Amino acid sequence: MAAFDPSGPLTVTGYGANPLVTVITRVDLSGKVAWQRAYPGTGRPQSRLSTEGTLWVAYPDGDGRLLEGVLPDGSTGPTARPECRPDEEIGAFVLLDDGFVISWVSASRLVRGERRWPTSVSEPRVARYTREGECLWSTPIVLGAVSFPGAVEMGDRTGWEVRPRRPWIPEEIGVDYWEPLLVSADRIAASFTDTRGGIGRTFFLHLGSGETVAATSPAPTGRKAIAGLGQFLIGSQGYGAFTTSRFGRDGTETARWASHGAMLVDKNGSASGPELENRLPSRSRFRRLAPDNTLVDGPALTGYYTSDPAMDCEGTAVFWRDGKLLAVDKDLAGHELFAMDDSRAIIGRALLMNEGCVAISLDNEVLVFRTPLGPLAEGPWPCGEANLQGNPLLS
Repeated sequence: MAAFDPSGPLTVTGYGANPLVTVITRVDLSGKVAWQRAYPGTGRPQSRLSTEGTLWVAYPDGDGRLLEGVLPDGSTGPTARPECRPDEEIGAFVLLDDGFVISWVSASRLVRGERRWPTSVSEPRVARYTREGECLWSTPIVLGAVSFPGAVEMGDRTGWEVRPRRPWIPEEIGVDYWEPLLVSADRIAASFTDTRGGIGRTFFLHLGSGETVAATSPAPTGRKAIAGLGQFLIGSQGYGAFTTSRFGRDGTETARWASHGAMLVDKNGSASGPELENRLPSRSRFRRLAPDNTLVDGPALTGYYTSDPAMDCEGTAVFWRDGKLLAVDKDLAGHELFAMDDSRAIIGRALLMNEGCVAISLDNEVLVFRTPLGPLAEGPWPCGEANLQGNPLLS
């Protein structure tokens, strides 16, 4: 879900009748649908809204992959056909002022129509293109053997005893599920993972040349955010990990906190947000990440499924969790704005619109609430995907 500006309308990208259909819907804040279009899908609908109002949609087209611009009235605008191999698909893309950055991965089994894992894995790559689709550079990504202390195995070679798993070569590599590609100033954070084991790495690249600056060690995947110019928050959860780290322009870790969640970053670089832990009953809280690597506790959170939060200009965060629209103010006091009996698991992001309107996507429905909140805050990450347009770019 994205919006060109706070007055709307909303553009919602989702599934059609099956995962191999992507549907784009333009709807205003009163619920009136202006238009709807369907495209071939890959099982992971992808779109980015430009600051001029053109929605760019990625989809397979014959043996190639197309980036199509959809104009505000629903008509087809400019298109780009970046060169790729037949077995590649667009795993993620970010819209630049003058082109695109794309993470390429091996086409999924769903797209290939295969039931078995492939016998060979196409190495992923990150590439930059002009708006016309001309490649400026392409950088191969080598994930290599992965491992993590909490990963275990059991089988013939262990005598059916549970033992720490030895490093392994992934059978299939994909982009991370959450925030797989971020661009901040002259740095790119591109995250790839072993789709079976959930262990991945984030690669930091130079936007101008494509040179790999640094890479994180293999770890369970997690949530991410742009933390400032050339800076990123990288989270990790699973196999005993529950952390968030800040990385600088040179790709080195500069801070680490014992928390993981959907973080917001304000104009001062302070991060906070609802914790996301794979555990029930919940012991998560709204947390602020303090400069000294400690945590400042906010209200306890019930439930599990959570929307990406948004922050207003007064520092109040708003998000959906456990059937409730919740707000946490700058003093970390919690407020319940709305509640209903709802346990839907597919939740998008919260968007702050004009006059305190908060839009939330829940499964196949968009809910709009009128609240006392102010306009969207300034900063590198005031809402999920960095901005109303849903394009994780900080220039």
